[in-house]
Amino acid sequence: MSGVIVTHPPKADPKDVEALAGFGVATVSEAMGRTGLLGPDIRPVQQGVRVAGTAVTVLSWPGDNLMIHAAVEQCGEGDILVVTTTSPSTDGMFGELFATALKQRGVRAVVTGAGIRDTQELREMGFAAWARAVSSQGTVKATGGSVNVPIALDGQVVRPGDVIIADDDGVVVVPREKARETAERSAAREAKEAATREAFLGGQLGLDRYGLRETLERLGVSYRTYEAWEGERS
Repeated sequence: MSGVIVTHPPKADPKDVEALAGFGVATVSEAMGRTGLLGPDIRPVQQGVRVAGTAVTVLSWPGDNLMIHAAVEQCGEGDILVVTTTSPSTDGMFGELFATALKQRGVRAVVTGAGIRDTQELREMGFAAWARAVSSQGTVKATGGSVNVPIALDGQVVRPGDVIIADDDGVVVVPREKARETAERSAAREAKEAATREAFLGGQLGLDRYGLRETLERLGVSYRTYEAWEGERS
């Protein structure tokens, strides 16, 4: 497999990335019309961490981490390394030594569709990671691949420079051209949710706030006392 290493791809504006960093994955995905989410198989190896950054993408051969080594050189401050393989793999392609090199360059996290290892060390050093699997299985460095090209990862296309937001709930991809718009929509959604939270704290029910009583009626859902329901069943 031949490949290419693309240098200096366009990236989302850092100000827009930082704005998106203030919102959770669920909020951002909802703000984009419930799009952009990686599947639930990509899970965090830590808890209580939220990161946002620009994608440096890697396309690797399964069981081969050569192109991750090549990608380290292309990574810089505020980036997130995003790795996929040409076919399914759970081998431990990424560990503490990679994290050490990337953290020194200002990289914020790794997201991989393959496996990860040294998870305790990653947590101790504060390097966040999301992966399909945790596996001690080692890899080789023998096959060409690509860096900073569009890749497919768990149902989404990730391009270099797109914004990645990741937290305990998963990972979402924001196209770099939509970063500012998505940040604005996320802020509006969060303000709306804050108002709803206050209403719920005041005792209002979702049935009334969202007009769902009419929906129940339209769907033919009725209310019965227990005695009436028991009588109808007998």
